[in-house]
Amino acid sequence: MSKSLIFGLLWALLGNPFLAMIVLLVILYVIDRRFVGLTPSFIKPLRRRTAIRRLRQQVLMNPSDVPGKHELARLLIERKRYSEAKAILMPLQDALENSAEFWDDLGACLVPLSEPEVAEAAIRNALSINPRVKYGAPYLRLASLYAKTDPQKAIEQLEAFRSIQTSSCEAYYKLAQIYKQLGRLEDEKRALAECGAVYRMLPKYKKRQERKWALLARIRRVWPS
Repeated sequence: MSKSLIFGLLWALLGNPFLAMIVLLVILYVIDRRFVGLTPSFIKPLRRRTAIRRLRQQVLMNPSDVPGKHELARLLIERKRYSEAKAILMPLQDALENSAEFWDDLGACLVPLSEPEVAEAAIRNALSINPRVKYGAPYLRLASLYAKTDPQKAIEQLEAFRSIQTSSCEAYYKLAQIYKQLGRLEDEKRALAECGAVYRMLPKYKKRQERKWALLARIRRVWPS
């Protein structure tokens, strides 16, 4: 059933085209959040703000709460408040020197602050402690870091990520982006095709996680920019 037909039915039921449009957008949003994930969540930011307030009070009452500070910094990174996160993480280096998650979080907040060398060192420190930390996410971080300055190194990091996440559509999609940047258009097409092939072989529970990247890859194949 097309969106125009659904809109017509809603208009007939509600008697108001503007209300029908709002209801249609809500329906499309719910479907996307349930099955695809292209649109942002409205609930997650609210939960994150609540958690940040709670953790601020928690570490204020107990300044030696290292896990609480680490979690607070992680949530601030998600909110793109990188300077605040850095101020919290930097003093924790000695206490969390053996934590791969900590070093990757530190690198994650340093990249947007235009500190690429220090960020790279932190992320590589995380991988040296645990090459599979966060299911290989640091490799994607390094690939993004190298994307504009050294695309070949970015490809190497994506290949490393793919070796860990063999069923990752995200890796193939981002690999295609790097190939396009290098002008390797045939390799880009091949990576996008592999993204679709991997998605089709995934079990149902895994498809929900990877559907966004498979859909983006399909769009790129149909309408290459």
